[in-house]
Amino acid sequence: MAFNPSPRQFKALKAALFVLALLPFLRMAWLTAAGVPVDPVEFLTHGSGDWALYLLCATLAITPLRRLTGWNWVVRLRRMAGLFTFFYAFMHFMTFLWFDHFFDVAAMWKDVLKRPFITVGFAAFVLLIPLAVTSTNAMIRRLGRNWALLHKAIYVIAPLAILHYWWMKAGKHNFEQPIVWGSVVGVLLLLRVWWSLSRTRAEKRITPASVRS
Repeated sequence: MAFNPSPRQFKALKAALFVLALLPFLRMAWLTAAGVPVDPVEFLTHGSGDWALYLLCATLAITPLRRLTGWNWVVRLRRMAGLFTFFYAFMHFMTFLWFDHFFDVAAMWKDVLKRPFITVGFAAFVLLIPLAVTSTNAMIRRLGRNWALLHKAIYVIAPLAILHYWWMKAGKHNFEQPIVWGSVVGVLLLLRVWWSLSRTRAEKRITPASVRS
């Protein structure tokens, strides 16, 4: 029997997930203010980037979770997961712009063009912006079918994020984590491809039968 929370239970679950998603930020802010990290800029850069990737994977996992469990209500958590993904990605970018370049946009742009791992990370962040901006109910109604088409950009963003993560870790010859998270993203995307192909084949089988009838 599929779990279907009551409205009160869902509100409590949503509030709990909100707090859990915010905790990494509060922890990073507290430790930085307390002077615990040896290198606060590196600490904030890696921490915000890691959590942007984790929450991106959580966002991508919601549709497979719904299909595999029948928990249709989890889709209502996807917007919050996606916005927290953008929040940490924005924090990651602002750390780069603020502490690495002190808001020197020309120097930042030069760095973006010069270093490939920053290029792909910046591209992933830029593609996230319209997804965050159009996440409101009003924008969903205004865009109509185009909204779903726009949000398919996540299938480009996820590989770019993994490539950014891979190149960043490759500099330290640390491939373990990129392989793990690359595999997670790969499985989540392949599931969508499989379901899409299965739906297309099913539609092709149904169409000739309907024509004959």
